[in-house]
Amino acid sequence: MIRLDEINDRLDHTFSQPTILFRENEHAVYWLGTPEDSAFRCNAYLVADGAEMILVDPGGVNHFGFVHNRVSQITDPGTITGIILCHQDPDIAGSVASWLKVSPRATILSSLYTNTLLPYYGNDTYVFRNIDEEPEYTLPSGGKLRFIPSPFLHSPGAFTTWDETSRFLFSGDIWAAIDMEWELVVRDFTAHRLKMDLFNIHYMSGSVACRGFLERLKGTPVEAILPQHGSILPGGMVADALKYLSRLRCGIDLIYPEYVSRI
Repeated sequence: MIRLDEINDRLDHTFSQPTILFRENEHAVYWLGTPEDSAFRCNAYLVADGAEMILVDPGGVNHFGFVHNRVSQITDPGTITGIILCHQDPDIAGSVASWLKVSPRATILSSLYTNTLLPYYGNDTYVFRNIDEEPEYTLPSGGKLRFIPSPFLHSPGAFTTWDETSRFLFSGDIWAAIDMEWELVVRDFTAHRLKMDLFNIHYMSGSVACRGFLERLKGTPVEAILPQHGSILPGGMVADALKYLSRLRCGIDLIYPEYVSRI
């Protein structure tokens, strides 16, 4: 069994190989790594399940070569079957046209709002699956990926992805963090809170959107939170992370406090 709280101590800090976060029979979840020496660090993930190989938020155009190399250590990149894009920002979706050249049969799994903007990255011929109409994706193992909308956190079509087998929540920009003293897995939630504040206070639209998303998430068993920026929150910190989001004042709460107080 892979323990997330032990991964920091065995992480390859040259980022020359993918890091496995979960494995059970034919189902595995990988962190693909990042070479960035930046506080605004991007995380790309891969969910492997039998013949299904699904990229989660593969990154910007400048990430393509690096992520492609990490994927090639796991599978033939041409066999990628799906690309999840939690929203359309360039740090998440900028490499999508390059991936579609390598894996032209891959299905784009995203929301209708996001899909409206994806052709502007240079490819408008691809298979699209609207997660708003099909909120579950069944894998060969029988496990499912469930897409949970998170509108205006921070894009209108934003969503998170819950992997039923690992119980990991790929949270996109929610619970993201900005941090130069980075580790893959958070060790100290109290210290990490400030790093999340630096992102979430400014990028999340407001507390109403946060609370609404938490209602949608209610009842979903989450073993770890995997954001697209910053560090992974392991199972022992999930309750603290949910409480953090429930109390977060952000975005328009701070810009227009006189109106928010009336809600």
